[in-house]
Amino acid sequence: MPPDFPPVMADENRVIQIIFNLLHNAVKYTPHGEIRLQSSVRDDIAYISIEDTGIGMDKETIRTIFEPYIQGSNGESMTEGGLGLGLNISKKLVGLHGEMLQVQSVLGEGTTFTFSLPLADSQEVSGEMTEKLFMSNPVKSLENATNDKQFNSADIGERRFVEDCSRIIVVDDDPVNLQVMETVLSKEQYDITTVLTAKDALSLLDTKEWDLIISDVMMPEISGYELTRIIRERFTMSELPILLLTARNRSEDIENDFLAGANDYVAKPIDAIELRSRVNALTEVRQSSRERLRMESAWLQAQIKPHFLFNTLNSIIALSEIDIERMQKLLDAFSHLLRGKFNFQNLNELVSIDSELSLIRSYLYIGKERFGERLNVIWEIDEGLQLMVPALSIQPIIENAIDHGIMKRLREGEIIIRIVDHDTYAEISVEDDGVGIDDHVLQQILENNPDKKSGVGLLNTNLRLQRLFGKGLQVNSTLGLGTTVSFTVPYSND
Repeated sequence: MPPDFPPVMADENRVIQIIFNLLHNAVKYTPHGEIRLQSSVRDDIAYISIEDTGIGMDKETIRTIFEPYIQGSNGESMTEGGLGLGLNISKKLVGLHGEMLQVQSVLGEGTTFTFSLPLADSQEVSGEMTEKLFMSNPVKSLENATNDKQFNSADIGERRFVEDCSRIIVVDDDPVNLQVMETVLSKEQYDITTVLTAKDALSLLDTKEWDLIISDVMMPEISGYELTRIIRERFTMSELPILLLTARNRSEDIENDFLAGANDYVAKPIDAIELRSRVNALTEVRQSSRERLRMESAWLQAQIKPHFLFNTLNSIIALSEIDIERMQKLLDAFSHLLRGKFNFQNLNELVSIDSELSLIRSYLYIGKERFGERLNVIWEIDEGLQLMVPALSIQPIIENAIDHGIMKRLREGEIIIRIVDHDTYAEISVEDDGVGIDDHVLQQILENNPDKKSGVGLLNTNLRLQRLFGKGLQVNSTLGLGTTVSFTVPYSND
């Protein structure tokens, strides 16, 4: 382009965007070769050409090259990959200047894009043209989600940090598409990191804990499919969800998405509302999985409390000097309780009511040895029950009744363990005459609040009952009089 090339009548930012889009396509599809930018003037019109010696296009692709989100059929076509907006936007921007964008290409030999602009001294700026250039936004008309912010390549890789929000990696080899994706998701509170290659995405995996990967399918070197397979070697679908963006929505293409290990896909053209909805769903899955793991870990830790262990061991030591027989019985009960507590293999399964009651009797035997007459236990259990209950579902309720109910008062207390047969289901309840719970605490006792420090045993029991039977714990309490915690278990149809 000669230094004395005449000025053109155009919006400078829009011309930069046009040339950027065309150069990006040329670089993307010219793995080896040459890219040439040329200019000429004919009949008071400037012509700017971007010519490459890349992979070229077939005739079918050339016919649809400027349509939004369209891909060619000859493998890696000029619009394959990304959201497919760049060429369509470029053509619209050239059209707003009253000129045209054209393409010539030969498959395997290269492509030339040429657009025209009016020379500055050939016409005056009309009010209509000015309004079109400065007020219109082709991206917004296509996506209804972006703004007039001029793209800056320095934005790539920039992170938008928001405390306590989901962390997302967006992978696309087209910087314009990354900008569009960030804009579409900007209405939600996400910590978004954008990268141009799958290798960059993989290098980020160990830097922090991520909640979602959004990847374009068609990318050079490592495709979205391959990226998904690599991630699945380390992370399960619940540990790190993956959302693939694909312009191919045939049944076999959708099947390939899921076979690679993707959790979900969004077909192009991208609908902003659909994308946000799917991203919300997948990040919630990840957050729920993370919270479940945290709660399961806390629950397992809460089952054997340090003070319980130390007090029981102290009781055993004390009995060793005054009553060997009682010490041996206490040791047997303690050993049986520990075996049941540390049998984590069946935590998510149902066990017989006899097995659960056997563990409870060991726990209460230890309690009676520790607290003596301060703890009285009454059993009201219907005979002949053939019932299966979640493992370790009753014991946390009894432990809570003793520690936070009966032992919070100075005088002796009573706990009633009741199991009533109702033909199609059994009702299990634990009643104490302890200090009770005030209304404010009662309303929050079963809330799944990550910041809550107490009530882990009851909360996890409630969550497991809801997952298994669709109904959790019922808690009734009167301050100063006591508390009743109950739940129902349907009989098996087997």
